[in-house]
Amino acid sequence: MKSVAGIHNPADDPRYTAVEIPPNVLLGLTLLADRDGVDCTPWFAGLPLDRSQIADPDARISYRQAAIVLRRALLAVGDPALGMRAGRDGNLGSFGLLGLAMMTSATFGDAMRVGIENHKVCGSLLDIGFDMPGPREAALVAWPRFGEHALLPFLCEELFASCLAVARELVGPALRPLRLELTYPRPAYVRQYMDFFQCELRFGAPANQIVMDARWLEVPLPGYNARTRQQALAICTRELPQGSSSDEVVMAVEQLLRSRLREHPRLPEVARSLNMSERSLRRRLAEGGRVFRDIHDQLRAERAMELLYAGHLSVAEVGAEIGFADPREFRRAFKRWTGMPPRDARRAA
Repeated sequence: MKSVAGIHNPADDPRYTAVEIPPNVLLGLTLLADRDGVDCTPWFAGLPLDRSQIADPDARISYRQAAIVLRRALLAVGDPALGMRAGRDGNLGSFGLLGLAMMTSATFGDAMRVGIENHKVCGSLLDIGFDMPGPREAALVAWPRFGEHALLPFLCEELFASCLAVARELVGPALRPLRLELTYPRPAYVRQYMDFFQCELRFGAPANQIVMDARWLEVPLPGYNARTRQQALAICTRELPQGSSSDEVVMAVEQLLRSRLREHPRLPEVARSLNMSERSLRRRLAEGGRVFRDIHDQLRAERAMELLYAGHLSVAEVGAEIGFADPREFRRAFKRWTGMPPRDARRAA
């Protein structure tokens, strides 16, 4: 995604350069490169890490470093479906101790919750949540971080394919999602999606999510062991990034706003939802160097760019998706955020 002028720059966010992400995704790509006979050494040029370091279980990288390596990998391998290939290789073993905690959970729903709550242990480069989009439907939802939409197809393919591979390992190959929804346009290699996911595909959708029948959540797991599960979870909890309390509040605000952009929630509503006073919320955000309006505008601009890039909604419909009832107000706000009108942004995407 091209840089968005006039709003919060990801490089100004300390989480963008925080060295706290396990390099699991990058490690998987280097193994793919080995199989393809591709030299991955140049992927790390100019970065304070190399191929041998990311194989260290204690290694951590920043989101900025991961994004640089991913862009170089996609260019070097030359396979637009690289994310599908990386994701299909996923299994409980590649999830490490989190895979053990999921495998020894009582039900598939319990395992899914454990995975979502601890996804950062596996080096996820997307933010992940749970939703119930319809009656008797359960969904794993993903949001891009820092407006990184150029890498979104790879990241979604890697995430959803690996999660489905693990889910089938837990409950059996009969698991078929109801549908896979993605905000980006249909890729030329869509046949690979159809063969692996075996469900309805919706591109240019309002959200990135894989939806299944909620009855799967109740399926008991044969490997259930309460003691082993607790032991694995305790270690996972210790390995989670230990951000400041202000960072946690920023993340909570972002997650709440992302899920309710259409409703255009105001600061008082958000504070109530987080069981905080308005004053406390403003103070905690300030501790993280953030302002509520800037966060809201940043998320709305990123979401608008994501939907404009997908190209399936009109400008007015994109505005409605992020809380603007009047298309003219959306156009003015978007130009204030980015320095260009929505139609120009769509052509430039």
